[in-house]
Amino acid sequence: MIDTDPHPPFPETAKHFPATVDVVLLTIQEGKLCTLLIERAFPPFEGALALPGGFILEGESLDEAARRELTEETGISPTGHLEQLRTYGPLDRDPRGPVLSVAYLVIAPTFNLPTAGGDARAAQWAPIDAILSNEVTLAFDHVQIVRDGVERARAKLEYSGLATAFCPKEFTIEQLRRVYETVWGTSLDPRNFHRKATGAKDFIEVTGNTSSGVGRPAALYRASSTSAPDATVLHPPILRPTAPQPPQPKR
Repeated sequence: MIDTDPHPPFPETAKHFPATVDVVLLTIQEGKLCTLLIERAFPPFEGALALPGGFILEGESLDEAARRELTEETGISPTGHLEQLRTYGPLDRDPRGPVLSVAYLVIAPTFNLPTAGGDARAAQWAPIDAILSNEVTLAFDHVQIVRDGVERARAKLEYSGLATAFCPKEFTIEQLRRVYETVWGTSLDPRNFHRKATGAKDFIEVTGNTSSGVGRPAALYRASSTSAPDATVLHPPILRPTAPQPPQPKR
């Protein structure tokens, strides 16, 4: 029997379902964890700050779209760690209607100065603390995307070698500790951290070089050559300090 069902196996709207990419870039500038924001040049939210991103073009992969939008809007080509963060939507996030967004997380020790272009009127770095405290407001649901990106980075610092993605090619243990302190927003005991960092298998390795400049020279390390930073599983892990619990009322 020939199937004469005129209805396709998917809804007609699926052919034109809008999808975008948004990019959370994390780096440390002047001792602060920062992300890159653009000022939107067109509605909706014209003039508002937002994450770099935009609609996926026909024939593009998700990674290609994320890299293209980032370069078009900020002039920055991602060369550091890049991974998919999660998917958002499609409902109640864009006043134009249902839009699905795939968010990316990019981490690098330094980036070139941003240069606005494409759909961006301006591009600037913003401290994460100012965003998460709502001192800086963002368009769409981008505050939540930033929040998720930061938490992903914080969690992965515990169990992976991702912290080295914030560092230059060669770094001291103090520089590595500052990454943890900045991303986690806490202070760590230097001696205890040194023991944990150098004791974690396949995390970092000595280069044989020492730091130069003011102060006593310190040994320089690099990410382990046995695996990529995001693929390294720290054993034992370097766990975040447990936040002190408020005193419980007496019964």
